[in-house]
Amino acid sequence: MRDAVIVEAVRTPIGRRNGSLSAVHPVDLSASVLRSLAARSGIDPAVVDDVIWGCVGQVGEQSANIGRNAVLAAGWPESVPGTTVDRQCGSSQQAIHFAAATVIAGHADVVVAGGVESMSRVPMGSARANGPGLPFGDLVAERYDGHEFHQGRGAEILAARYDLSRTWLDAYAAGSHERAAAAVDGGRFAAEIAPVALPDGSGFALDEGVRRGTHVGKLAELKPAFAADGRMTAGNSSQISDGSAAVLVTTSARAAELGLTPLARIHAATVAGSDPVAMLAGPIPATADVLKKAGLALGDIGAFEVNEAFASVVGAWLTETGADPGRVNPNGGAIALGHPLGGSGARLATTLLHHMRAEGLRYGLQTMCEAGGLANATIYENWELRG
Repeated sequence: MRDAVIVEAVRTPIGRRNGSLSAVHPVDLSASVLRSLAARSGIDPAVVDDVIWGCVGQVGEQSANIGRNAVLAAGWPESVPGTTVDRQCGSSQQAIHFAAATVIAGHADVVVAGGVESMSRVPMGSARANGPGLPFGDLVAERYDGHEFHQGRGAEILAARYDLSRTWLDAYAAGSHERAAAAVDGGRFAAEIAPVALPDGSGFALDEGVRRGTHVGKLAELKPAFAADGRMTAGNSSQISDGSAAVLVTTSARAAELGLTPLARIHAATVAGSDPVAMLAGPIPATADVLKKAGLALGDIGAFEVNEAFASVVGAWLTETGADPGRVNPNGGAIALGHPLGGSGARLATTLLHHMRAEGLRYGLQTMCEAGGLANATIYENWELRG
């Protein structure tokens, strides 16, 4: 039976909004990570059967199938196809799922999965703002009459539902920065980051979003972002960012033929739907479902990457699952590192896979909330420790 393994995973440093990466066109940013993936794995790009690329703001510079344009910009053979998918914040995690299914089915042998978002150059909501029209019609409006689809409101709903205080949310956010700073100082991101050449000839190699010395007292000074009496602020929410990441997916048999050693096997994958008004609770059922599919218990998982879209998402997930907080986002998350929408799923996977290898962990689980009440979840098995 065919399987799906990841033989290389790489990401760019994450740039802050209007920071270093804002000078790089998102197609060129995608091309940078594709070239790095080929260089690190040593593969000839001509063997790649497809590139599946996640992107949320598919308008302007990110329109017209950025996955294909990235292949051309990378200088890869014109024979290498590319496509672009949108599952909102989980777009590049979904790309990994599609790549795994494709190689298991035998439709392809080598697939690149990843994604990009330049939120500096293509601001969040650009696709909707440039219309025409709304992204849903009368039937959706009637079904959810009087309700608003808004991620910030969803984050507030979770904070209230799980009684997550402003102090807890801010403390979690401060912890994310602390863990990320420790990861930077310990060189734990070195193996996963590929520097990006900037138009001015300089290089960009370090995540820009980490704020050292962040503490609860400082975060407490920030005003609520979505409601006058709310608990969510810019400080306990993910950062608006620029970045890209990619993984190389194939079968273990094809990897051996190419002389490649897998990092991990894609052990199980799922996607879940949930209430689109609360919107962000999807990682809870997705986690339960992917564990069931994998035949594993929560305690079997050595590390979790739960996307820090908002601190309340992680708080709700921790409350429902009972997971060990010490195993969750051990190197910080999107609150500290940033959340380049379409690239975040592959970024989380890249960080998780390198962490699993460095720490000798057999299983890792990745999950993230997505607009519309969706969530992906994936379990990876360390290839060196597989049963």
